[in-house]
Amino acid sequence: MSVAKKEYKKVTVKSLVDMKKNGEKISMLTAYDFTMAKILDGAGIDVLLVGDSASNVMAGHETTLPITLDQMIYHASSVVRAIDRCLVVVDLPFGSYQSDPKEALRSAIRIMKESGAHSIKLEGGKEIKESIKRILNAGIPVMGHLGLTPQSIYKFGTYTVRAKEEEEAEQLMEDALLLERLGCFAVVLEKVPAKLAQKVAKAISIPVIGIGGGNGVDGQVLVTHDMIGMTHEFHPRFLRRYLDLYKDMTGAFKSYIDDVKSGDFPNEKEQY
Repeated sequence: MSVAKKEYKKVTVKSLVDMKKNGEKISMLTAYDFTMAKILDGAGIDVLLVGDSASNVMAGHETTLPITLDQMIYHASSVVRAIDRCLVVVDLPFGSYQSDPKEALRSAIRIMKESGAHSIKLEGGKEIKESIKRILNAGIPVMGHLGLTPQSIYKFGTYTVRAKEEEEAEQLMEDALLLERLGCFAVVLEKVPAKLAQKVAKAISIPVIGIGGGNGVDGQVLVTHDMIGMTHEFHPRFLRRYLDLYKDMTGAFKSYIDDVKSGDFPNEKEQY
């Protein structure tokens, strides 16, 4: 059943909680630069995630681990300058919060002060609760991230579905409840069984945003470059491609090259 959408002139962390209460699904995509963020915000996206996936998408690294705090601030600043309406969430990169709650707070403060973003996101549950508490106590909104946590890829050894076994599923539920109690405004659940994701979404009052977690959650997030088909090697089950820009852009570039080589570009109307 469709739900009437409330018009939000500015999406805030409170807006997302209200959306969940009203049964309105939350739309979330990634952005790393000004131009893409401006298009996404103009289209009406609710949340833009400046993800550490920039390490893969923008820099070509195999994992999210190499990206630095300075680089995340650069990407976040570019996105924030583009937006008028949506909420901007920025990933704290690997190594900037796991070992020391004081360092976590310093990292979060740098992102908020230097980029102008609205909130930050951390991967993990009880093992990082002290870091989350410090950041929240400073008045910085926090989004959690459970399930498949890409910053822990070398611990897991694979990007496969998480929490299929009962013990891990119970721990994920405990962590979700903990994040809610601590004061997080939302939680991303990545690559977990749909039934478990729906169970978590019903158990907590804050929004649950899924990526590979089925349709029983409160919203969805995808990597923008994947869903518009700029990347073409990546084919997970949860990804729907809305465009095939790899094909279209390749064709356009080849046409340009041909036109330059043949002398057709520029023509008389395209010169001074």
